[in-house]
Amino acid sequence: MEGKLQYRQRVITDSDVAFIRQLLREHPAASRRELSKKLCQAWNWVQPNGALRDMVCRGLMLKLHREGLIELPSVRQVPCNPLAHRSQPTVVSVDARPLQVKLSEIQPLEFRSVRRTPEEQLFNSLLEQYHYLRYKQPVGEHLKFLVYAGERPVACFAWSSSAHYLGCRDRFLGWSDQARRKNLHLLAYNPRFLILPWVEISHLASHLLARMTRMLSGEWQRAYGHPIYFVETFIDSERYRGTCYRAANWMVLGHTTGRGKNAWSKRPNRPIKEVLGYPLRRDFRRLLSV
Repeated sequence: MEGKLQYRQRVITDSDVAFIRQLLREHPAASRRELSKKLCQAWNWVQPNGALRDMVCRGLMLKLHREGLIELPSVRQVPCNPLAHRSQPTVVSVDARPLQVKLSEIQPLEFRSVRRTPEEQLFNSLLEQYHYLRYKQPVGEHLKFLVYAGERPVACFAWSSSAHYLGCRDRFLGWSDQARRKNLHLLAYNPRFLILPWVEISHLASHLLARMTRMLSGEWQRAYGHPIYFVETFIDSERYRGTCYRAANWMVLGHTTGRGKNAWSKRPNRPIKEVLGYPLRRDFRRLLSV
């Protein structure tokens, strides 16, 4: 049957539209939110962790409504968008005395996953104060880690969903468009890695990267119900060489195009960055290509 439109890699057919219209007729008193959840359940439209793709489904229904293909009930309540009015992270003070010792002298180091914990405020504050890109709220699946030496935080890691399209990475993985759409959630992106400025310990950065990549997939499995097989990061070559990533055996995949996902032309509109990647499984290509 002829497709009406494509939304988030899903082709919406005439029969799909007819199904949604019938759903609306069967639940005339339901709100838009309730209807989107019912549609997710009917289509088994769920995330890898089993959660309903409620927001994506609402976006689809709104698009169909605006194109005159369905008629949604009136909006009953405008939800508050916390991202639209997000304030800067609160400054949290920490012990900033110089820490200049051998790596062996601060062991054992403790990695704490701090998303949705009281320590998340400290994580956000440290990035806002000491990372040159400052703190930016991740979207989609993401995790935050603080690394402690005793009771002192020494480093921060942020991980989030990977870019939908990244030419050099996609060529390296060798996956098809279909496999990319199916398995993109099995990749993670490292947008922030910070060692606090008063911490000066030789080989600490590459040591932390190696430990982080060994534990990341298990942490993602606990949080989202699926593993991670490959990780990537971008390096601003005008500022850094990415020495610690290279020392931890990350591979240079190529460069970004310098264009965002909403770019109107092929001209770069942001800095071109080096792309580094690291497989978390030896059989990563096989797992990501099915």
